[in-house]
Amino acid sequence: MPKLKTHKGTSKRIWKTGSGKLRRRKAGRDHFRGHKSAKQRLGRGVSVSMPAQNPRVGELLPY
Repeated sequence: MPKLKTHKGTSKRIWKTGSGKLRRRKAGRDHFRGHKSAKQRLGRGVSVSMPAQNPRVGELLPY
């Protein structure tokens, strides 16, 4: 059976931690942030991906 290909778009957006959790960047981090409050700016970091999405992402990132 041939090797599974990694979905490159997903691999650039989501990564696995050492414990196997999936991490992703939150939206709203690149520009148009100057007028937002510090709470809004600092609250947008990295989050754990939703567990319901993990099986699908696991297919896209086999390795």
